[in-house]
Amino acid sequence: MEKMNLLLLPGLLNGASLFEHQAEALADLVGITVADLTGSDSIAALAADVLQQAPSGPFMLAGMSMGGYVAFEIMRQAGERVRALALLSTSARPDTPDATAAREELITLAETDFPAVIDKLLARMAHPEHANTPEVGGVFQSMATGLGREVFVRQQRAIIGRADSRPTLASIRCPTLVLCGRDDLVTPPDVHRELAAGIAGAQLEIIEECGHLLPLEQPEQVTGILRGWLSDLVRPLKPFSRVPG
Repeated sequence: MEKMNLLLLPGLLNGASLFEHQAEALADLVGITVADLTGSDSIAALAADVLQQAPSGPFMLAGMSMGGYVAFEIMRQAGERVRALALLSTSARPDTPDATAAREELITLAETDFPAVIDKLLARMAHPEHANTPEVGGVFQSMATGLGREVFVRQQRAIIGRADSRPTLASIRCPTLVLCGRDDLVTPPDVHRELAAGIAGAQLEIIEECGHLLPLEQPEQVTGILRGWLSDLVRPLKPFSRVPG
């Protein structure tokens, strides 16, 4: 029997390395595709890019942070193809004026000192215990440096212009998992509680000692939760047997 495909959507300045642990550990269960979210400067265009990259037919979708914003747009553009949805470290809310101003400051700083931008992002995203470790800080630095300033600017423009997805939460009917870090400063637990409350039947998991970079900071826990959730979804249905009467 052919595996269902799981499409993974990374966050700001993240590449495939973000999901390395999950991709390797779940490959026996589902087909894995990590989308490239570097080519466009709007969430709608990024969603269209992902749909071009996606395997044919239905798929499961997991988006982290900016990847979650793209996931909401995919649900609007092609929701009939999505069999299940996982939302990690993300929000349905639009950008606030204060957040937009902070992003504009970073865009300006990136013109002269992109490494300083990476340092500022990491300090806010990662739990203090994880920010300076090779497994978290080192991987984030490597991904961000490799993608570069131009990708950063495009992605920030997309994030600034994202839609308010709260009005469409109730239209999401597929099985949905919401994960967040207890110490996430970017998208705190209350934002994820809002997601879980707005999507019928959504499952909420809050991971301790973890900031915004869930897949890197607590890879074993994230993978374990995803594996349990996916296993229930892909398990073949038992054949129907009529009760004699």
